[in-house]
Amino acid sequence: MGCATSTSSDAVLGNKNENKKKRIIPESVVFVLQLRVPVHSDLHRQLKGVVPKTTIDRLTCLRNQIQLVAEGTGGSAISELRKALEEYLSILTSIIKKSPENDGMKECVEFKWKTLGDSRRGETCFTNLPMEMLAVIHMMATLALTEANSLMIPKDSSVSGIGVRVVSTDRRRDAVDLLLKASGYLEFCIREILAHFPYDIKSKLPDDMQESVIQALSIQALGQGTEIQLGLAIDSQKATLSVKRRIACEQVIYFSQAYHCLSGCEVVKHGCAKKLLRFIYWKFLEAKAAAYYYHGLVTDKGNEPACHVTAVCCFLAAAEILRESKKACLSFCLAPCVTRAPPMWGVMKHLNQKIPEVAYRKSQTYGYLLEEDEKAMQCLPELPDFQLSLRPDEFELPEMETDSSKGNNQTHLLKEHLNDDDN
Repeated sequence: MGCATSTSSDAVLGNKNENKKKRIIPESVVFVLQLRVPVHSDLHRQLKGVVPKTTIDRLTCLRNQIQLVAEGTGGSAISELRKALEEYLSILTSIIKKSPENDGMKECVEFKWKTLGDSRRGETCFTNLPMEMLAVIHMMATLALTEANSLMIPKDSSVSGIGVRVVSTDRRRDAVDLLLKASGYLEFCIREILAHFPYDIKSKLPDDMQESVIQALSIQALGQGTEIQLGLAIDSQKATLSVKRRIACEQVIYFSQAYHCLSGCEVVKHGCAKKLLRFIYWKFLEAKAAAYYYHGLVTDKGNEPACHVTAVCCFLAAAEILRESKKACLSFCLAPCVTRAPPMWGVMKHLNQKIPEVAYRKSQTYGYLLEEDEKAMQCLPELPDFQLSLRPDEFELPEMETDSSKGNNQTHLLKEHLNDDDN
């Protein structure tokens, strides 16, 4: 008996060790929320007499399909999930628009959801149709961010033959399109759904569905799209220094706006919002280092001594901010849930090589000018302000499904309800 217990304990320990070995810490190029998926809800009992039985059957079937596919693939079957979500959303839209008098059937239903792969969190219940619509579109945004992240992480990171990560131009452009699409989904959630919720409902939403988090996530998606565009500009022989500076400065503005959406909010003290804030701060510092570097290169083309002084100040600032960004990156990675930063490649590989080198060389060349102008080092030069280029994709709800039995709908619902009561 003692041996059996010992063997069982060893096996358990062995399984735990095996699980630890198998655990893979995800890499984060694009910030991705944990995927929330629908779970079984007794919609037939809750919606009878209000929605036709055939419609309830389809809602239930699609919810089950989404759950099974998401759990079976870990959320990687994005095309299949997106198609099912769009069909589900079309039905929801039809029910809401055809039944305005029900006010989204407030508090009469429970649409249950759970966070995929996180058994510590309990189920989340959404108690009306607009809340369910919010959950569906939020999931569509999460899938878009997930797909963008996967495009930026090639399966073979050594395709160049020298162990350097290479992401094709097409994959990077597709990732930008997905980031704009995700931003559009999130902006729709804010403008068309959350704007109509009273405070008591908003306050009960999960952290990642709080308005401040959704707004920050939407803006930072645009910032990440701009970051990818900067990488494309660096790779292009046609892109001028002025173009690169403009893109870097726009990136700073996006991440600054996203940071201000979250900073000071109660929700950032824990969970995904806390990790998102750290991610945004990391990206803000990287963007600022890039902006000062390119602003310095543009300014240094001037012939006046003041131009060279300003340029050196920019280069030294870029070098200092770049060092701070590495600390911010580590802080983000260690915040729960633990993630890995991507290896140095693309924009940051280029800047990590160039910024320290140029800062040292230019400070040696123009050091005498800095000694003559002691006030120059007391404050950072202002970065130029540019109008932002990227905008969220415009998202519209799918078309309502046609209902051929519209005229007899209420009579049909009454018969269904009576039949259910008889049973």
